[in-house]
Amino acid sequence: GLSFRSTKGCWATNLSQQCLRGSSRLFVPPSPPVNPEEVKEFQHFISLSKKLLVMTGAGISTESGIPDYRSEKVGLYARTARRPIQHSDFVRSAPIRQRYWARNFVGWPQFSSHRPNPAHWALSTWESLGKLHWLVTQNVDALHTKAGSQRLTELHGCMHRVLCLDCGAQTPREALQERFRVLNPKWGAEAQGLAPDGDVFLSDEQVQSFQVPPCLRCGGPLKPDVVFFGDTVDAAKVDFVHKRVKEADAVLVVGSSLQVYSGYRFILTAWDKKIPIAILNIGPTRSDHLACLKLNSRCGELLPLIDPPEQGSSLQSCC
Repeated sequence: GLSFRSTKGCWATNLSQQCLRGSSRLFVPPSPPVNPEEVKEFQHFISLSKKLLVMTGAGISTESGIPDYRSEKVGLYARTARRPIQHSDFVRSAPIRQRYWARNFVGWPQFSSHRPNPAHWALSTWESLGKLHWLVTQNVDALHTKAGSQRLTELHGCMHRVLCLDCGAQTPREALQERFRVLNPKWGAEAQGLAPDGDVFLSDEQVQSFQVPPCLRCGGPLKPDVVFFGDTVDAAKVDFVHKRVKEADAVLVVGSSLQVYSGYRFILTAWDKKIPIAILNIGPTRSDHLACLKLNSRCGELLPLIDPPEQGSSLQSCC
C-alpha cells in the first residue's frame, strides 16, 4: 500500500516494505537462466554492428520497480481490470483530469525516485563507446536520461514534463507537485497498488476534493507531456526515427512486446530494408518471426555481459 497525507503542514509518503524493495520481483515475469550459448550469439550480433539502433520498452524498467501493462501474470492487465486513461477522455472531461492528477500526485514521489538498472547503464556505456547509433524508448520514466543517454528519442514523451493543452507551455513535473501541495494542504489519500506511468489506485470519493491548478501562462488545462492511449505520436518525431532506423546496420529490441504500432512500425521498416533484428524480451513479441535472434532473459542480466567495443565487418552473414 501507499499513502500520502498532510501532517502539521508537512507532506509525508509512506511506502510498504514491498514497494521499498524496488518491486522488481513483482513486476518481472519468470525467465530461464542466462544460456552461455545465447550470450555468444548475442555477442556476435552486437560485435558485427557498427551503427546499432536500440528500441526499448517497459520490460527494461520493470527491473527498476516500475510495473508494465502486458507482462504475463505480473503486468497491469493481468493483475487488475483497470485500464490506462484514454487521450480523448482526458481532454474532454475536467473530472477525469481531476481523478488522473490526484492519483498521479500520490504516485509521483515513488515514480520519480526510481533509478536506472544495469540494463540502462549498459546502453549508456555502449553510447559512450560509440557502439550505439541511436536509442528509441517507448518509456516515459526518464530512466535512460538518468543513466546518461543522449542520443535518445522518447517516442511517447516523458512524465517529468507537463504541458498546457491550450498554449503548449511546458514546465517541469516537480514544479507542479509543489503547486499541488499548496492547493491541497489538508487533502490526504491512501492507495492500494502501483500502476505504470506514475499512477496509483484511488477511490472516486478520495479525489472529489482534490484541487488541480491551471496553466500559469494562460489558465488552460495541464497534461503530462506523454502520448496517452488513443493519441498519436508527432509525425515529425516518427519521420526522425524512421531516418535513424534506415541509417542503422542492426536493430535491437529490448524489453518490448511491440504490441503497440507506434513502435512496431519501425521494426517493419528495418525488415523492409533487410536490417538484421534481434529481440531481448521475456515472452513472445509481435515481431519474433522477423528476428534472426530472440532471447528470453532479463535485460539487466544479459546486457551487462556484452562487450560492445568489438567491431566486425558485416551483419549480413549473421542473419
